[in-house]
Amino acid sequence: MSSSLTAPTISPEQAGMSAAALTRIERHLQTRYLDSGRFPGAQLLVYRRGGIVHHSVHGFADVERKASVKSDTIFRIYSMTKPITSVAFMMLVEEGRVALDEPVHKYIPEWSQLGVYQAGIAPLFLTRPPARPMQIVDLLRHTSGLTYGFQNRTNVDAAYRAQKIGEIEKAGTMATMIADLAKIPLEFSPGDAWNYSVATDVVGYLVEKISGQPFEQFLQQRIFDPLGMKDTGFHVPADKAHRLAACYAADGKGGMTLQDDPTTSSFLTSPSFISGGGGLCSTAADYLTFCRALLNGGTLGDVRLLSPKTIALMAANHLPGGRDLTEMSKSLFSEASYAGVGFGLGFSVTMDPAKTLIPGTAGEYAWGGAASTAFWIDPREQLIAIFMTQLLPSSAYPVRCELRTMVYSAFNDSNVEQRPR
Repeated sequence: MSSSLTAPTISPEQAGMSAAALTRIERHLQTRYLDSGRFPGAQLLVYRRGGIVHHSVHGFADVERKASVKSDTIFRIYSMTKPITSVAFMMLVEEGRVALDEPVHKYIPEWSQLGVYQAGIAPLFLTRPPARPMQIVDLLRHTSGLTYGFQNRTNVDAAYRAQKIGEIEKAGTMATMIADLAKIPLEFSPGDAWNYSVATDVVGYLVEKISGQPFEQFLQQRIFDPLGMKDTGFHVPADKAHRLAACYAADGKGGMTLQDDPTTSSFLTSPSFISGGGGLCSTAADYLTFCRALLNGGTLGDVRLLSPKTIALMAANHLPGGRDLTEMSKSLFSEASYAGVGFGLGFSVTMDPAKTLIPGTAGEYAWGGAASTAFWIDPREQLIAIFMTQLLPSSAYPVRCELRTMVYSAFNDSNVEQRPR
């Protein structure tokens, strides 16, 4: 990686942050999550004002083999794949090859007759026509009417589970997913609600179809190689297999069980299903490089992914009527809190920090992955935070809220305007 793309390390004083408060975060992770056996290990990167102000590694990447987390440990980032896929799609938008308001069926004709669920179970569904066609913007902001089977909420979810659509262990190919979805109704008329879904997998399919390149090749040539993200991909090659962390599942009793052994993981071989919604593995350093490009308005060094205006568009709330997720969400599960939070084109967007009851800034954008990984970018404060671990599900513990509180509590200064009293 060229020096222009490598993040320097700076002192807490240079970053306007408290060294003691940053150390307190380390103690918190160690005592609350590692010593207690809740997490196997963890890595935290905090970047502000052009440099890494805090980088800590804790615990084990592989508990069974007593292999420690290292700075180059490779993690399954699951849904932190979604922002990368969304950026890839917006590159095609910038090139004039596709528009956000176009109907999805222009590119997926077999979806032109998709109806909205009324009653019944697969394959005997009663449907009604949607109020309007699904638009591409609906895919990026999760207002498409699609779902995830793990929502366990409706007969449509059950149909996804029966076809293994959107599962962690990916089945089939992108083409078979598109064909299967043509036979399952939408949960609701596009634009009427927000529901966390396989929509970003569909976005990955569209990147492939519109660009004429295999989706994984597009990401490699247009994002990973230019940015020097050498440890990011849809599988971990043999020469890096020893760096892949084990993945664990919370046991509901404050402990964990092995979910995916890194020596036999499906992530060691190239998958048939290239999931734009959750298929990537990466490192904290690689993901920081991607986030720095976003924070810098789409450019890092001499590499330009997108324009600043496109990044600003993606980081704006796109939920109809300017609503937040409490007003629109049907999801039983997602990677974001709801109050005061909207959704942009690929990630959640903080609209009103007071409603979230967590310190922060209006305009932050963020997302996380199923194995409890997370990131957020705060343009106003020139801040990026990246947290890596491997514990399913991400809802097991409130670590993301705790980290946001503690990182912002480490500020010694702020760009927030002080109102006169």
